[in-house]
Amino acid sequence: MITVTGATGNIGRPLTQALAEAGRQVTAVSRHTAAVPNGVRHVVADLSEPDSLKPALAGAKALFLLLSGDLHATGASPADIIAEAAGSGVRRVVLLSTLGVVTRPFGPTRVAMRALEDTLRESGLEWAILRPGGFASNALWWAESVRTHQVVAAPFGDVGVPIIDPADIAAVAAACLLEDRHTSGVYELTGPEVITPRQQAQAIAAALGSPVRFHELTRDEAKAAMTRSMPAELADDTLDILSSPTPAEQRVSPDVQQVLGRAPRPFADWAARNVAAFR
Repeated sequence: MITVTGATGNIGRPLTQALAEAGRQVTAVSRHTAAVPNGVRHVVADLSEPDSLKPALAGAKALFLLLSGDLHATGASPADIIAEAAGSGVRRVVLLSTLGVVTRPFGPTRVAMRALEDTLRESGLEWAILRPGGFASNALWWAESVRTHQVVAAPFGDVGVPIIDPADIAAVAAACLLEDRHTSGVYELTGPEVITPRQQAQAIAAALGSPVRFHELTRDEAKAAMTRSMPAELADDTLDILSSPTPAEQRVSPDVQQVLGRAPRPFADWAARNVAAFR
């Protein structure tokens, strides 16, 4: 049995599907009731409360751990999830971390995630750590403006990073859960090329077969929009990366190729598969 947390998201959904198609028994964990593939067991749990994960870990030998906002929930103790997994008989944990623990290690988010990485390494369990950079699926922030006004509005239009398709993260996670050769691996996951917001808008237009205009926001305009859905500190942190990525954040990693034996998918591929969101 393999337990997948965050099972209804951009990574967890294709990962759950891939594991089920590989013939593995899968328990899909999410915060709310959701549809899952046929034959997959679904458990509702709140990862900020590790005890709620016990039913999902029953009988599991491997765990994909995606914490997202649960890492910073009031009173959360993510290290307790590792202990809970070990106590339940889990032998292998694949942790979704972030490239920022290397490139910008001193922010509160990265400090907490690096501490969780260290806890996993010291747990005595088999482990693998995935450190993706920016996600192609962040372009869904633009979906409504593209649908209604044929516009992508974003700051720093000509500054790029090698964003990764979440489906490639899921494929790497599946390999790490299923194959012993990835034990103790730390993988930095990026797309195949640096791509700017302006170029992403062009790829979305190509997928749609209709024009999409790019409108460049100022930093203040972007922050005002972002703080409607995230803390101001996190918005500033994100904008710092988008405006001035470090060489490490612009580096194209070979790790997807190393694990999967193929190159990571380009943004244009993601846009074509998700074009319905922009229509």
